[in-house]
Amino acid sequence: MNRLPHIKLAKVHYDKQRYIAVTFDYHSQLIATIRKIPTAKWSSSKKQWHVEDSQEHYLLILNLFKNQAFIDDMDYKKGNIKNVPNQPFKRERNLTDVQKHLLNNFYKYLKGKRYSQSTINTYVFYVADFIEFCTDKVPSELKNRDVELFIESVFIARNYSISTQRQFISALKLFILFEPSTQIENLELERPQRSKHLPNILSQREIVALLSHTKNLKHRAIIALLYSSGLRISELINLKISDISIDRRQVFVKNGKGRKDRYITLAESMLPLLHQYLKFYKPQVYFTEGLPGEQYSASSIRKFLKTSAALSGISISITPHTLRHSYATHLIEQGVGIRHIQELLGHSKPETTMIYTHIAKKDLLNIKSPLDYALEQLGQHL
Repeated sequence: MNRLPHIKLAKVHYDKQRYIAVTFDYHSQLIATIRKIPTAKWSSSKKQWHVEDSQEHYLLILNLFKNQAFIDDMDYKKGNIKNVPNQPFKRERNLTDVQKHLLNNFYKYLKGKRYSQSTINTYVFYVADFIEFCTDKVPSELKNRDVELFIESVFIARNYSISTQRQFISALKLFILFEPSTQIENLELERPQRSKHLPNILSQREIVALLSHTKNLKHRAIIALLYSSGLRISELINLKISDISIDRRQVFVKNGKGRKDRYITLAESMLPLLHQYLKFYKPQVYFTEGLPGEQYSASSIRKFLKTSAALSGISISITPHTLRHSYATHLIEQGVGIRHIQELLGHSKPETTMIYTHIAKKDLLNIKSPLDYALEQLGQHL
């Protein structure tokens, strides 16, 4: 009988940050698994992986390595955090067996609804916080005022963002469907308005500069495909070679966000680079791979993208999603209709796509400034 490999978790602090240290003997499958965590970094000096410390990441580690390894997390649970500035410690919850059973069933309920694992972990985490806050009450005694007090006492105190609060309300709406005995009125729960920040966009000149300063063939192919097809980073790392049809110049995005499939056009200018990349790297299963046959990590893509941006003189902070935003904005500037762009991006609602109309310069550039008009009428110059 084969024994499972051993993984040890502990708390470590450096550079004024708190991390989960993940230590195990060399194992290719475990390495491929931990690379699925966006914040995972390898420390060659300490010979261990580091993941940003949060309850969500802790639960994610437990879930990803379940059935793959024996996890020793005793040091992590006992970790001393006294000297970590501005890092609130999420202590181990003091839940009764009945509450744990309730949360476990809520977890199974979300599983049955086919939510993604990250969504399930997030929702269960927030509901567990709420249940612990109301620990002296059974579900049938929970009311809307308990929700308000929880937000006032926990979310505001921890300086959680509006998007985090919206996630909590979404989680609670599902919880009261799962546990209808509560007195929480679903219709009275309102999510706070999301902050309406316009995303960063690169110009087409900056996109070309970004590609020309990316000398690594694999990295250049990744950037080109992210931009030319408007892919999300999760869609790119899950993209298989079999999903790319060079003859038809199509990319099949299978099971994208919201479990939607869609087809995207493969840029003709991408074909020479794609042929060169496939010939040199010979990926076995996925379009981009770390180890043969295993997915590349999202954190690696974010890391080399920052390097390429710096080399090309791009001053704004960019992420893989910046390339998707740029793709959509440039399509609008080319005159492509919102409905078509919505299909290409895989958006469920046209309102999501409409944000790019506020960024596109196509029509705005044709508007003359009133200063130019006034000086022109008077025949004067500044």
